[in-house]
Formats: sequence, C-alpha cells, structure tokens
Amino acid sequence: MSHVRGAPLHPQTQGKIERWHQTLKIRILLENYFLPGDLEAQIEAFVEHYNHQRYHESLNNVTPADAYFGRTPAIIKRRETIKRKTIEHRRLLHRKLVA
Repeated sequence: MSHVRGAPLHPQTQGKIERWHQTLKIRILLENYFLPGDLEAQIEAFVEHYNHQRYHESLNNVTPADAYFGRTPAIIKRRETIKRKTIEHRRLLHRKLVA
C-alpha cells in the first residue's frame, strides 16, 4: 500500500474516504451527546456496523470484513446456490398450480 496525497481543496481525488466521513458525520449529527464517552461509543458502533454488518454494493454486496478476510467467493457461491434452489422451488409450485 502506498500513501497518496490528493490535490488541495479537491476532495474528489479521495472520494471513498470522503464518502465515509460524510456518512459518519451524518450519523453523528443526528443525536446530542452529553458526555465524551457517549460520542466515542457512537463512533465505535458506527465503525462496527459499517465494517461488519452493512453490505457494500461496490464489494458485490458483502461487508468490508468479508472482503478483507477473503470470504467473498464463498458467500457469492452460497448465494447462487440459494437462488438456484429458490427458482427451482418456484417453478415446481407454478407447475402444480397450472396443472
């Protein structure tokens, strides 16, 4: 990994991290925090949700943790198997209704 700097006053060169900061800022500004620990806990919860629970379209709808740990191919394969079985089941039900 190499460190790359963007042009000054040009956030488009680092769009992914800027989008992440925007999403974090929107989430944080929705509530009032009376203690610094409350804010820290909310940021920690956001990072946990973003990395381990939220599916990312640019990562083939897997979480960043799944992509980082190399679980993407297994997840995609499992989804394709489920989709194929669901289609077969629906075709069978349709054939029974038509007959």
